[in-house]
Amino acid sequence: MYTLLLIVLHTALCCAAPDSHQENIETLMDNVLVLRVPHDLGTRVYVPLTCGESYQNVPVFWKKNGMDLNPALQGNQVRILVEEMDGGNYTCHLATDGKYLNHTVILIQLDPDNRTVILEKKSPEDGYIHCSAQNYKGPFHCTWTKTQSRSNAAVLMVKAERNFENIPCEVDADGLGLRCQYTNCPYKEEQHRISITIYIHSYSRLEVYTKAFYLRNIVTPAQLTDLRISDGKVFSWNYPDSWEKPCSFFGLQFQVKVVPNGHSCNSEEYIMYNTTDETKYKVNVRAKRYVFCVRAQDRHTSGPWSHWSQCIVNKHSVTC
Repeated sequence: MYTLLLIVLHTALCCAAPDSHQENIETLMDNVLVLRVPHDLGTRVYVPLTCGESYQNVPVFWKKNGMDLNPALQGNQVRILVEEMDGGNYTCHLATDGKYLNHTVILIQLDPDNRTVILEKKSPEDGYIHCSAQNYKGPFHCTWTKTQSRSNAAVLMVKAERNFENIPCEVDADGLGLRCQYTNCPYKEEQHRISITIYIHSYSRLEVYTKAFYLRNIVTPAQLTDLRISDGKVFSWNYPDSWEKPCSFFGLQFQVKVVPNGHSCNSEEYIMYNTTDETKYKVNVRAKRYVFCVRAQDRHTSGPWSHWSQCIVNKHSVTC
């Protein structure tokens, strides 16, 4: 009797399994459903689909990714069996002539969503998304990198907000970045972080990436482009045009470095290394051939450094 009871319970659980994840089906946007499933293999979930209220009494049939289903699926309201990560685009059509009526895309998101395969991790500090801004006025740019195996991935939707205020953003043409036009008062102390959420999918797999930051943590001065030399050893430059004014309030500090001729400014081998608040620096080195490098950083927040600017010094010439 006990054995029979176990068999009955096992059968009941197996029959109920496909419907056990109904609470994990969410409408992400118009015509897009997200099914959250555990990492376990063998997941089978029935997802209810509706062609539309206008087609209640109209004979319709369904296709998956443009292909007829076998066995055929008919009716305005149907249940689709989704196994593991096999989602897709389900379209409903008029039975009489095959005319397209409506569609629903089913995407699969692993729960928990901690096994990412679509984007590469940029660094421990940045995570998967790197954001930067040239000043404190508000506009900022974020970038990411797809893994080689998921180069076909596409951004489905983005959200950006600060303190429940939506921030307008536009995805870059190559799908590898995001430009947001936030308006900020440069003199006001930031109280709330900016948060962005990126929904990106590869085939039926959906991954969600988030990032939160203050502008002061991502403001990066533009590269110093007006570097020049005078009196043979004094290098000078100006604040970037895009930097906040007045410069006395939004002060920068500068990192200067002299590296051997032929080396890049990122070289760990250097002849001289220093930091200054002034926009000029006198070099006192014996070498007649070297590379002078300088970059900028917000003096008050110690945020990200700008890209290096350089002058290549030879015995009889200097190229900046």
